[in-house]
Amino acid sequence: MFPLNTVLFPGAVVPLHVFEPRYRALIATLLEQPDPTQRLLGTVGIREGYEVGDHGSQSLYRVGCRLQLVEVSVGSDGTFDIEVVARDRIRLNELDTSGEFPLGDVADLAEVDEEVPAPTVASAVGAFVAYRSAISQIHDDPFTGQLPTDPTYLSWTLSAAAPLPLPDRQTLLESDSAAERLALVTDLLRSEIRAMAVVPSLPATDVARTRWSPN
Repeated sequence: MFPLNTVLFPGAVVPLHVFEPRYRALIATLLEQPDPTQRLLGTVGIREGYEVGDHGSQSLYRVGCRLQLVEVSVGSDGTFDIEVVARDRIRLNELDTSGEFPLGDVADLAEVDEEVPAPTVASAVGAFVAYRSAISQIHDDPFTGQLPTDPTYLSWTLSAAAPLPLPDRQTLLESDSAAERLALVTDLLRSEIRAMAVVPSLPATDVARTRWSPN
């Protein structure tokens, strides 16, 4: 397990600099796996505490993502620069920190398979377009590329791009269906637009700057 001070969503492509001994040991162990598709680790958001240091992470969220290690560069000082792709959701049942690196007992979290109403999709896209228009008046638009047409991929993309604090991002990650997630992100984006109209300034929190992939 590799807890982080952020919430990742399926599809996110994330670069990480790994320098703490316990996580260097984690990456070294993954590299011993001959099949690259099985170089898997998990992450959950840190509710309270730190990613590094003597105190470690004090309180963790329980729902996170399974990550696949896809790129690794080894530094001369033994550190790693890696790239991971978030694949799917997991629930952390228990964390064992007694070994070289944290080990998690996790369970898969499946999506609820249901049809997403067209108005729900349209409302979410409309809210995102309106948000981008509002933010472009005060800040460079950080989002590039086309929005996915598949409702599930769309829900993850908008969740990742929404300028939300960590607890709201965690709520989106814990939503079990694309329809629920799209409705929630629509409400959150509209609330942010209203707040920006009252107090024109930067968004409440920076838009996530991770790339996104449906793979």
